Amino acid sequence: MVRPVVLVPARMASTRLPGKPLADIHGEPMIVHVWRRAVEADVGPVVVATDDERVAAAVAAAGGRATMTRADHQSGSDRIFEALGAVDPDGAFDVVVNVQGDLPTIEPAAVRACLAPLEDPAVDIATLATRIVREVEKDDPNVVKAVGTEIAPGRLRALYFTRARAPWGEGALLHHIGLYAYRRAALARFVALPPSPLERRERLEQLRALEAAMRIDIAVVDTPPLGVDTPEDLSRARDMLANRTVR
Repeated sequence: MVRPVVLVPARMASTRLPGKPLADIHGEPMIVHVWRRAVEADVGPVVVATDDERVAAAVAAAGGRATMTRADHQSGSDRIFEALGAVDPDGAFDVVVNVQGDLPTIEPAAVRACLAPLEDPAVDIATLATRIVREVEKDDPNVVKAVGTEIAPGRLRALYFTRARAPWGEGALLHHIGLYAYRRAALARFVALPPSPLERRERLEQLRALEAAMRIDIAVVDTPPLGVDTPEDLSRARDMLANRTVR
């Protein structure tokens, strides 16, 4: 049985939406909404990993826990690896769930679903995808496509991730959701690897793991969370969360 800890990376240096973690959604910062959804998943302790004292203060004011990390990390994976060493130096947790700090509409069930593939000891990393239903998203490079081979209903072994429309031909296309569950050893190996050629070309960090022959399995979920990257996304998130009660 796995012992997860949930880490939520949050940085202030967004170019398209400055101060993104603290963007107001119905009276609370976005990072607090993400933290709440992760807590509601009830899979393990939740800690926000940030490089800004204002984010840490917002989380603490809501009753959560945050840990400070360096400001020069190139990715969320690097940030959560540093945070892991700070919050669990003795290695009590063997799985690290990375919930991106810009997913305020993430369903707690999706966080739980990401852990299921790790029941297979051969899996290094688990992630999520959902079926694309909007035609416009099939050719949108900002909608990352997951390509895999089905190994069980609702479960795939990842073969590739791409910004292009793939696979070719008739059939469903899958939108990759950037939420990951790493075995602790897999995360340590991953962050020690240099960026890979396909990672650089596609600008997709998960390709580094595939090129290093690490196994990624995908759980397919029904509802994609909204990733907030622009003011327009923020407006949509506010609409989507309008009926949720702020505690």
